[in-house]
Amino acid sequence: MGAGHEYGAGTAAPSALPAARLLSRLALDEPEFETRMREALTRAEKWLQATAHDALDPRVAALTGHLADAGGKRLRPLLVLLGAEFGDPWAHGVTQAAAISELVHIASLYHDDVMDGAATRHGVPSAHARWGERAAVLGGDWLLARAAQLAADLGPAAVHLNAHAAGRLVAGQLRELAGPGPDEDPVTHYFHVAAGKTAALLAMSLGIGATQACAPAAAVAALTDCGEQLGIAFQIADDLLDLTSPAALTGKERGKDLLAGVQSLPVLLARESTDPAQAELRDLLTAGPVPATALPRALELFEHAPALAETEAVMHRRLDRARTALAALPDLPARRALLALCDYVALRTS
Repeated sequence: MGAGHEYGAGTAAPSALPAARLLSRLALDEPEFETRMREALTRAEKWLQATAHDALDPRVAALTGHLADAGGKRLRPLLVLLGAEFGDPWAHGVTQAAAISELVHIASLYHDDVMDGAATRHGVPSAHARWGERAAVLGGDWLLARAAQLAADLGPAAVHLNAHAAGRLVAGQLRELAGPGPDEDPVTHYFHVAAGKTAALLAMSLGIGATQACAPAAAVAALTDCGEQLGIAFQIADDLLDLTSPAALTGKERGKDLLAGVQSLPVLLARESTDPAQAELRDLLTAGPVPATALPRALELFEHAPALAETEAVMHRRLDRARTALAALPDLPARRALLALCDYVALRTS
């Protein structure tokens, strides 16, 4: 690990990270487990911050550490640490694996923000808004390279898992950019994109944690499957929240995806509807991005559209698959925490 500072300027202490607050909801009144996980999150945050800032040129370090300083949920490091609970959670490389998962995630945010033209991320200017598009893309590349270097220090299994997840992530981004093929079902295309952009890294996080902890192969497989299903469910939940939750809860403008023309699952299902009562909404969505002047009407129509209930049902089926995968695991606090995480995803949209 490079000689960077442990926390960048303005960075919250690890105990204040959203992952620690989420852990309090998932620990189910098991104080010893929660304390151990909080300590592990603190160690992972130190690795993350030091690695993100360890460029020799301080100007590069300011760029590469920008979003690490800004915060974030730190869900992926938490998943790594939960996966490690099914083996030896103190094994060499578990903390570094948690940092790897977040480095890859942050790198994807640098690239996403360039592609989306996003002005802010986590309440601060996006990297491309502050340093320009070329610097932001290279900053994301640098973070991916550092994640790969950390994985190389851990051995072939970590290298394979990191490379596979990074490849799936980029493939998902490319598929989203290209859109569905002429003979491809748009809903099928949506799930391919979500699997790459969201599920791949959650699956890798649980899997690499268990692998570094030398958990049994069956546990690694079950955790990887759980992460895959959770990732899809998280993406669907975000789709629903864009249409149903006020900005005060989500931190972004309600209906922002509609304004951007994002082909979310509820949008795709609403467009497929043949119900005459849904004709007005279908027409608004088929025309492309919803104009700002029509956004209030589109949101009102969605409130009564079957597509929302259909989307929520799909999300619950994915969560049920995640719970089924967890059924094969021993009844440890980490398993109960992952089951509680499934419930948390469901409650986010209720």
